[in-house]
Amino acid sequence: MTSLLVRPHAPDDQGTVLDITPQSAGWDHVGFRVHRLARGQRLEANTGDREHCLVLLTGRATVACGEHRWEDIGERMDIFEKVPPYAVYLPDGVSFEVEATTDMELAVCSAPGHGNHEPRLIAPDRVKQTTRGGGTNTRHIQDILPETEPADSLLVVEVYTPAGNWSSYPPHKHDVDNLPEESILEETYYHRLNPSQGFAFQRVYTDDRSLDETMAVENGCCVMVPRGYHPVGAPHGYELYYLNVMAGPKRKWKFQNDPAHEWIVKQ
Repeated sequence: MTSLLVRPHAPDDQGTVLDITPQSAGWDHVGFRVHRLARGQRLEANTGDREHCLVLLTGRATVACGEHRWEDIGERMDIFEKVPPYAVYLPDGVSFEVEATTDMELAVCSAPGHGNHEPRLIAPDRVKQTTRGGGTNTRHIQDILPETEPADSLLVVEVYTPAGNWSSYPPHKHDVDNLPEESILEETYYHRLNPSQGFAFQRVYTDDRSLDETMAVENGCCVMVPRGYHPVGAPHGYELYYLNVMAGPKRKWKFQNDPAHEWIVKQ
């Protein structure tokens, strides 16, 4: 793996602008794609052996899967409106179609599925909103698919970090199978900036520094976190959004803070 930073590219014939697979990432669980679809454009696919969570980042669409059909869903026209998104959960082994009823952006989050759940709509009123931290460590959370909601592997969450603040901080990690203290979860961070010409910083590092990469992330970039601590900083003047996708051998989010910075949460 030469870099943990993945940049968007021009849309292909399915509107794909970013595509991370377990094969391209060099790991076992998380897959992540972003599609930009023009009004009337359709995306047709099969989930294969992976459960999916379709997150309508912006715009509206009709989503169909077998006998299930959700007409013209979507409310958020700009990510930084901060209203919770519409999302659709799909199990492995099903075909689905997304038809854009406005220009739209769609995130396709995936992980191994085991056929335990039915397709369902995740409406905005099902998305829990919370605030974590304080001072310049304040960030705002929108839980789309937390571990309290049914799924086989996936965990999906949105985070808004105000300008000048830190997020995923103090630095924490989840790369050791040591429940109930810590779980193994791969993770992607899909970043957006407001205004869009901005940038933020993300560092991914391990205790022994065998992995230690610091990246300037721009609007539409994605950072892969295979292991290690992964704090994020938003510069003055630029608000940061990221969509997290996590998955691992067990669907539990248990993390450990970097001991060198644990004092921050003990104040």
